[in-house]
Amino acid sequence: MKKLIALLLAVMMVLSLAACGEKTETPSAEEPAADNTEEKTPAEETPEEPTEEEPAEEEPAAETPAAGDIKVGVVLIGDENEGYTYAHIKGIQDAAAALGLPEENIIWYYSIPESEACYDKCVDCADQGCAIVFTNSYGHQSYALQAAEEYPDVQFVSMTGDMALAAGLDNYANAFTKVYESRYVSGVVAGMKIAELVESGELTDKNYDADGNVKVGYVGAYPYAEVVSGYTAFFLGVQSVYEQVSMEVQYTNSWFDITAENEAAKALIADGCVIIGQHADSTGAPAACQEALEGGTVVYSIGYNVDMLATAPDAALTSSTNVWSVYYTYAIGAAMNGEEIATNWSAGYQDGAVAITELGASCAEGTAEKVAEVEAAIQSGTLHVFDTATFTAPESDAYQIDADGHVTSAFCYDSDGDFVYDTGEAIADGYYHESEYQSAPSFSIRIDGITELN
Repeated sequence: MKKLIALLLAVMMVLSLAACGEKTETPSAEEPAADNTEEKTPAEETPEEPTEEEPAEEEPAAETPAAGDIKVGVVLIGDENEGYTYAHIKGIQDAAAALGLPEENIIWYYSIPESEACYDKCVDCADQGCAIVFTNSYGHQSYALQAAEEYPDVQFVSMTGDMALAAGLDNYANAFTKVYESRYVSGVVAGMKIAELVESGELTDKNYDADGNVKVGYVGAYPYAEVVSGYTAFFLGVQSVYEQVSMEVQYTNSWFDITAENEAAKALIADGCVIIGQHADSTGAPAACQEALEGGTVVYSIGYNVDMLATAPDAALTSSTNVWSVYYTYAIGAAMNGEEIATNWSAGYQDGAVAITELGASCAEGTAEKVAEVEAAIQSGTLHVFDTATFTAPESDAYQIDADGHVTSAFCYDSDGDFVYDTGEAIADGYYHESEYQSAPSFSIRIDGITELN
């Protein structure tokens, strides 16, 4: 009789699991996937109460899928020599270590251009059995979307993309961090340095514009919303500490061009800029700052993606960076467990997804304390980077302003793909809600105090 009961329980358990498709929790870094199990009770069965004469049979535990059972595909715009891509590589490696995913289960494709080659590599990943495929450049997304349409059982994710919402596919998603938050904080670091330079009398007339504002420079890749959002956040961070500043933006029209970035920085330095920020992926701009500083010119660098102290030990103050391991741990963990992922994912300081790198020795006294104060305010939600009370903008058909020039209404989503935001009100509660309607940055308002040189 006892054997018959056990047999019936086992049969019912198998049928119940097949019907319900129960999912297990994502394994943690401390508890490898192979050992992470969770007991499951069939929904239709109520276990008999144990008695002294006949103890209840223990049911077998349902095992979490082993990390070795899935493959991950990665299609990258660059390689480890390019800061933006290196940050992704590091994030995936950290996530794999945390989840117990073997290195041999990751299929890497490096230096893949924004062309049909991206589609080919996405298809290669799918054909090799990848459960999830990541691309990391904005221009990759149309090719990743094409692959997603053809491989409905494979999850595709385009970093910095903005097509997932309109595509409406269960297996296609976008993701990006709220890096504008850490850009704002890096601007605070720059503002602290400017205040120190002004107070010490180290600046000359060349470092001020005609209105008496201290000159700041910025090397940008393209005039896209992602870059505009970033440099505006940086500028507002500077102004939150030292208000009398203006900023010049020099574009390179490339995400990674060490020579062009170096030359753009040198042009800004020659014009008297005392801080050079960047949304460009090489060490070109920090290297130009270090060379100029060693030659007696007062100028300092704020980098992007990676710590620039090795390149510019005296000139580098800090870098704004993404902590990509936060997203990759979430997304790969979901793939391991057969779970859906967010169509548009974005996270910032509250989730540890953005940060600034180590503060350089040239930072102004009190910078660390000020940074901690600002980061805490962002995390608590008491400080909003794009607070409309902190900036003004000229008249434009792209948004509405009040009599004082403060933006009162602006859209944040392009519904028809013509690169004009035409839906999704972004202004509410006194600030622009960046990366909330979609993960990709959408702030493209050109505010007063910033000049694009090309």
